[in-house]
Amino acid sequence: MSDSKQPQSLGDIFKKFNPLNDKYVSREFQKYGYDLAMELGDPEHKSLYIKLSKDIPRPILEKARYFVKDANARSKGRLFMWKLKELRKADSKK
Repeated sequence: MSDSKQPQSLGDIFKKFNPLNDKYVSREFQKYGYDLAMELGDPEHKSLYIKLSKDIPRPILEKARYFVKDANARSKGRLFMWKLKELRKADSKK
């Protein structure tokens, strides 16, 4: 298996794909957004994470994800959105 900081290969994504649970997922960004929502413990906002994974570059999302993963927060979704805002602000200043 590859390093967790590297993007997933299509083969790895297809190995994890379960057609019974993922029957409404037809694109890679949908799967990424859904997995992100589950990792952050925020399944009620999964459509938000799917939209973010479609519109925002993956490296920015990954940086925010790793920041939250390393933190001990009560609301991981809120911390993720805050870090995402900070990263996008820093990226737009460049």
